[in-house]
Amino acid sequence: MLRNQITKTRRSFSTMDMESTAAAIGVSVPVLRFLLCFIATIPVGFFHRFVPGGPTGKHLYAAVTGAVLSYLSFGFSSNLHFLVPMLAGYVSMVVYRKRCGLITFVLAMGYLIGCHVYYMSGDAWKEGGIDATGALMVLTLKVISCAINYNDGLLKEEDLRESQKKNRLLKLPSLLEYMGFCLCCASHFAGPVYEIKDYLDWTEGKGIWSKSEKGTPSPFGATVRALLQAGFCMGLYLYLIPHYPLSKFTDPEYKEWGFWKRLSYQYMAGLTARWKYYFIWSISEASIIISGLGFSGWTDSSPPKARWDRAKNVDILGLEFAKSAVEIPLVWNIQVSTWLRHYVYDRLVQKGKKAGFFQLLITQTVSAVWHGLYPGYIIFFVQSALMIAGSRAIYRWQQSIAPNLGLLKKVFMLMNFAYTVLVLSYSCVGFMVLSLHETLTSYGSVYYIGTIIPVVLILLGNVIKTKPARSKARKEQ
Repeated sequence: MLRNQITKTRRSFSTMDMESTAAAIGVSVPVLRFLLCFIATIPVGFFHRFVPGGPTGKHLYAAVTGAVLSYLSFGFSSNLHFLVPMLAGYVSMVVYRKRCGLITFVLAMGYLIGCHVYYMSGDAWKEGGIDATGALMVLTLKVISCAINYNDGLLKEEDLRESQKKNRLLKLPSLLEYMGFCLCCASHFAGPVYEIKDYLDWTEGKGIWSKSEKGTPSPFGATVRALLQAGFCMGLYLYLIPHYPLSKFTDPEYKEWGFWKRLSYQYMAGLTARWKYYFIWSISEASIIISGLGFSGWTDSSPPKARWDRAKNVDILGLEFAKSAVEIPLVWNIQVSTWLRHYVYDRLVQKGKKAGFFQLLITQTVSAVWHGLYPGYIIFFVQSALMIAGSRAIYRWQQSIAPNLGLLKKVFMLMNFAYTVLVLSYSCVGFMVLSLHETLTSYGSVYYIGTIIPVVLILLGNVIKTKPARSKARKEQ
């Protein structure tokens, strides 16, 4: 009786501490719990290198720590959710290797969509809540890539792309290896996604992780840089968010503003939201770097320096100053963009043919569905397909300009930069507000300029055919 009373008292004090701390930093208790577990992935990642028992001990450590942190962050049900796509993927690899990639894609993505619909996580995220759906999104990509790579192990090497040759699996991973890969806490909560072959090589000390004359790279400098970046990003986000809340889009005051003020507010609201993602990905980067998995090889400089860009998920300056919309997938959510290219975009292109707008649109649609079945997501990713296609049209015109007209070429470069800033700022409102009404209202408030301009450019690009300009010297050759 007394023991039960003491336990209840401790729990109440713990809850009060969490509530007071959450209130002090302006987040909900579930989000605070998630943040604590998320930051805990850094020391957990660091201790991975000291786990005894060889690869088996490390696989077990990765699986157990991932499951425990998930339990502490989201509750017991989260691990049950994770088991569904994990088992679906592994059973399909065991039972029907010839089609295991397609089966896993349908089952894992289907289950994720079901969870999106049931939990409506986007609404919870907007209101300051959180659930395990974000971690499930990362896990879904992992189990799909693993199954597809195991499927690719049956194909002839000469029929494969370079990425397929590098990542294909010739033999089935053990269940423990598979679970360690899926739940490894360094990327379990928020990514970035990585390949199972890289995970196995890292755990077993093979490939670039094998001992060499260059020594063992130290992760501490890169980890500190990632943590400083995370602190800066969070500080800037906390400063900006009170000035540029999303609620302003439905505020009567917003409707009274002029066109340019509404357009500039869309830019600032998108910029503000991005700093939150920069913070999350910087913490993930620190966790993966300090574990050693973030190591990606040595530079060719003398003396050689370690590169730590395997964990890199965003290039902040590369995104904010992107010269073209085509560059955005290369600098934003980099690892997911790479996954979409390898497992969706490239596989839609028939051998001997070039990819076109259809492949781009399907890839962006898959990305939208993966994020959730909110109209804002779907509209944003359709918009992004239009944005990239329009940017390509400007780039083709730029390339057709003769070399002696350098000033005109720079004008087109500036035009592409301005176009990218404008259309991205406009498009990303849908990603933030999510609902159909709020998305269309915000787009309509600036006269759908970010939709009309890309469509016009695409149409003009099909009418005004160009060829890349060749220099006089090249013509003479």
